Amino acid sequence: MTKHRSRTDRKSTKIITMAHDILSHLEEEQGKIEWAQRADPISELVFTILSQHTSDANAERATIELTRGFPTWEDVALAEPSEVMSRIRTAGLAQQKTPRIQNSLMRIIELRGSLDLSFLKELPLQEAKSWLRNLPGVGPKTAGIVLSFSLGMPAMAVDTHIYRVCRRLGLIDEHLSVEQAHDFLESIVPQERVYQFHVAVISHGRKFCKALRPLCSQCTIRELCPSRRDLITTKQRH
Repeated sequence: MTKHRSRTDRKSTKIITMAHDILSHLEEEQGKIEWAQRADPISELVFTILSQHTSDANAERATIELTRGFPTWEDVALAEPSEVMSRIRTAGLAQQKTPRIQNSLMRIIELRGSLDLSFLKELPLQEAKSWLRNLPGVGPKTAGIVLSFSLGMPAMAVDTHIYRVCRRLGLIDEHLSVEQAHDFLESIVPQERVYQFHVAVISHGRKFCKALRPLCSQCTIRELCPSRRDLITTKQRH
């Protein structure tokens, strides 16, 4: 038992150190990453639901159309679904996203009396994540983005870019699901660095560590990547 625990501890220490080194290298390349609130929590929640299965650009266009059509988020919650749907078509899946948005907003009003999520900042992280995840259509990624980007809490939001990059780097293994990766990455990244890690890794994934054609020769952290040889070989075959 002691030997097994010792091996596990060494593995955990190695992964924690690697996560630190990766972030340090990425910040050298990208510059220092400072937290700044992107939007208020309700706006962030709506935007993140709109961004599900589409690009941020499409979600931004849908958010703009939504705010043009309705003065407040309370108005969105109480509007005819068809009116909301017509405003968010650019985000795709409007028939699915409309009830998610309206039901989430109505549920917040029922539970809190108003559309105010600032109280989450006063809760322990796990409790705040659980509260959000009990809203209709809110999963770990959406909850993580609201808590991190709007409230400055150390919640890790894992999207396809972060999951792909972290698997290639060996930070998470193939048996860990996307949902499990949220809590695991939170456990190996210092709380005060979670936001920076998210931003740095997602930027790296979009620019260099692409899904189909990763730019390994231009990657500044390729020496830290155990997958680089396989990725380069696969790219050469194609």
